[in-house]
Amino acid sequence: MTAYRELGRTVVLIPAAFSPAEERRWVAQMVAKLQTREERRRRTLGGDDELMSRARALSTAHLDGLAEPASVRWVDNQQRRWGSCTPADRSIRLSSRLRTMPDYVVDYVLVHELVHLLEPGHDEAFWALVGRYPRAERARGFLEGVELATHAGEHADDAPAADTVD
Repeated sequence: MTAYRELGRTVVLIPAAFSPAEERRWVAQMVAKLQTREERRRRTLGGDDELMSRARALSTAHLDGLAEPASVRWVDNQQRRWGSCTPADRSIRLSSRLRTMPDYVVDYVLVHELVHLLEPGHDEAFWALVGRYPRAERARGFLEGVELATHAGEHADDAPAADTVD
């Protein structure tokens, strides 16, 4: 038995042999466990202050401390992007959808946006800096998989580009 979120829905998998009463009990229990797990995850990632501290640590560890954001915050209005950066005011925003993803994926998106403070475009120099994050390729693969699952059934030409971090 398991429960997970998919495309904005909660999916609970239980044995087909369950009676209606068992089904109701187990679905309620699995949904409660899923909510507890998600709430624990939100607390672990913290608020905007913790996100700023995390960004500074990643800049120090992978970008020689050169990327200095003025603000880093969670936002709820990014449904097609994982993150965005405005180099002019040095602000970084991460989609709150990332709160359910592994830490290394959140860190990758932060590094990607931090690099935009140094290299605004997606040229070779940009990707060389992003590549300093040791789990960059793995995180990109994870996000590409999420994008594929999210847009399954859409016409391939209509699906967003694999690099929807910005």
